[in-house]
Amino acid sequence: MQKPYRFLVDRVASYAEEGSAFLRRRKIRSRPFARVWRSGGAAEPVELDSEAGMRLAGAAEALIAASPRKR
Repeated sequence: MQKPYRFLVDRVASYAEEGSAFLRRRKIRSRPFARVWRSGGAAEPVELDSEAGMRLAGAAEALIAASPRKR
């Protein structure tokens, strides 16, 4: 026979597992990335570690900093 508190422990462990999986997915998705569209509609990813990627990320940060913030 299962102990009465075991149900509660299992439920809390399940919620904690789901929460950690959500945070893990969120961390993976929140990495900065850049994508450039070529004429004809083809999209090409740009590595942010490259020189072109660093320049592109710097330009994007400058645009974001210059834009008025919405409240």
